[in-house]
Amino acid sequence: MAVLDPYPHLARAATPAALRAVPEADLPALADELRRFLIDTVSQMGGHFAAGLGTVELTLALHYVYDTPYDRIVWDVGHQAYPHKVLTGRAERLHTIKQTGGLAPFPSRPESEYDTFGVGHSSTSISAALGMAITERLAKGARAPGARRHVAVIGDGAMTAGLAFEALNHAGSLDVDLLVVLNDNDMSISENVGALSNYFARVLSGRLYSGLKEGSKKVLRRMPAAWELARRSEEHVKGMVLPGTMFEEMGFNYIGPIDGHDVLGLVRALRNLRGFHGPQFLHVVTRKGKGYAPAEADPIKWHGPGPFDAEKGEIFKDKAAGPVYTQVFGQWLCDMAERDPRIVGITPAMREGSGLVEFSRRFPDRYFDVGIAEQHAVTLAAGMACEGYRPVVAIYSSFLQRAYDQLIHDVALQNLPVTFALDRAGLVGGDGATHQGAYDLSFLRCVPNLTIMAPADENECRQMLYTAVSLDGPAAVRYPRGQGPGVAPAAELTALPVGRAEVRREGRSGLAIFAFGTMVSAVAPTAERLDATLVNMRFVKPLDEEMLARVADRHEHLVTIEENAVAGGAGAAVLEFLNARGYCRPLLQLGIPDRFIEHGSRADNLAAAGLDAAGLALAVERWWQPRQRRA
Repeated sequence: MAVLDPYPHLARAATPAALRAVPEADLPALADELRRFLIDTVSQMGGHFAAGLGTVELTLALHYVYDTPYDRIVWDVGHQAYPHKVLTGRAERLHTIKQTGGLAPFPSRPESEYDTFGVGHSSTSISAALGMAITERLAKGARAPGARRHVAVIGDGAMTAGLAFEALNHAGSLDVDLLVVLNDNDMSISENVGALSNYFARVLSGRLYSGLKEGSKKVLRRMPAAWELARRSEEHVKGMVLPGTMFEEMGFNYIGPIDGHDVLGLVRALRNLRGFHGPQFLHVVTRKGKGYAPAEADPIKWHGPGPFDAEKGEIFKDKAAGPVYTQVFGQWLCDMAERDPRIVGITPAMREGSGLVEFSRRFPDRYFDVGIAEQHAVTLAAGMACEGYRPVVAIYSSFLQRAYDQLIHDVALQNLPVTFALDRAGLVGGDGATHQGAYDLSFLRCVPNLTIMAPADENECRQMLYTAVSLDGPAAVRYPRGQGPGVAPAAELTALPVGRAEVRREGRSGLAIFAFGTMVSAVAPTAERLDATLVNMRFVKPLDEEMLARVADRHEHLVTIEENAVAGGAGAAVLEFLNARGYCRPLLQLGIPDRFIEHGSRADNLAAAGLDAAGLALAVERWWQPRQRRA
């Protein structure tokens, strides 16, 4: 455990079993060391940072009180799970997180028995933990001796998603032993409020109060008038001093709010709650970035930094050769908003990630961050479009999966002019399988009324966004994470002719390559070397059928390439058209293979999928050269 040598308390708690042998009085010192270890390690390689600093004490207390991995702890999203990884035997490998072959960026079942549920997208923890708690009851019966306990840890941001409330609504109606811990890091506790809140938390989580409360209920229920008065009085008093009335109404016993950085107080509260039966709700208030001043001051900036100077608080920045696609989108949206007062921007809690910071500052009345609520974001846009506005939904490709029903029923079915700016389409790198935008072309192109575009470069992205918002129906523009080939976006905005491809290179070898989006520049060197025709398809829907037919008439061998799953993707659309027209041509479809691509750099992801320049060259040449010799 050489990596833990400078952290003697942490070295004694390298696993939960070892942690539970640590004297309770040493937990504050252990929390300090764990926080310092996170700062020292993440500063060297980057990663999710501020959220984990805020959950150090909570993580320690949970593993200290609960018999993990027998007891189940389900983390929501997993941004805050770095302390959990450290305390569950993975400290030695924390420096590899998000890297190819290294630790996963989020809890991952194959990685550790302590990772009880694989996560990455938010708001799943309560549903998953409830499912586990129900199966425990089914297998062993209610209140079985030695039954395992189940805990869901969810952040206040994740509570905005409908899924979380669906799970709460269900759990509150069942007689299952489930603890939901709300990690509220959007507010701090002042001394007076904190003292009062902690006093109520201690009282409400104590066995004496619980026993008196239940005993009183049994007596008062026999006297309906007195019972109703007592019930209303209790709810009225608790509603005045505690924010838990809503959770109580949903069937939970609400405790809190308590100070999430008082590790000894957390241990006491969790010990009491572990002995309770039925649905329990613990409200814990923490501070994102706790213990590292720059992250406390700006937790958004320090949510997931790259390597940084821990002493100076400076994040190392790579010098960019040009704007990334996200910046191209952000500038375009501001330009459009200046031109057209009907333009509104909508994002589900991804202002920074989607490039909407400047738009939110310049056009605050037309900027709507709906929180982690992708379904609502899409239907909200549909409602705006009904009234003549031109909403632009800025959303990651993998997050749009959560609003598929709304996209079909509320937008496409009504043919409403909503523009979907799909960032992080294709392979995204460090966030891994949960965030890969590998499926949007497959699940979008089957939807009627929807126009789908994939830009080959930065300027084409800008012009496609303008094209999308100019249409009278829904449209999606999907673009990748990071930079493009370096084509400067033109200030002028020009709508592209819908469904028209572009020949980038006329070849004479009999080989034609139909490339979509990012793959145009990636395969260009191969097309040049093989004297192949290269077509930038631009539109996935509608396809340029005239171009496809013309090229198929003159070429014997065809290749489609896309940064999307091969199954049902853009290449499949080309193949469907050719078959329908009776073209019997050998056709190679290249794209993301039928497996989940794990975390690593974006370059490593592309190489793993065979979609980097070298992989494309190898695949095309291996397929085409034997056919060329036969010809």
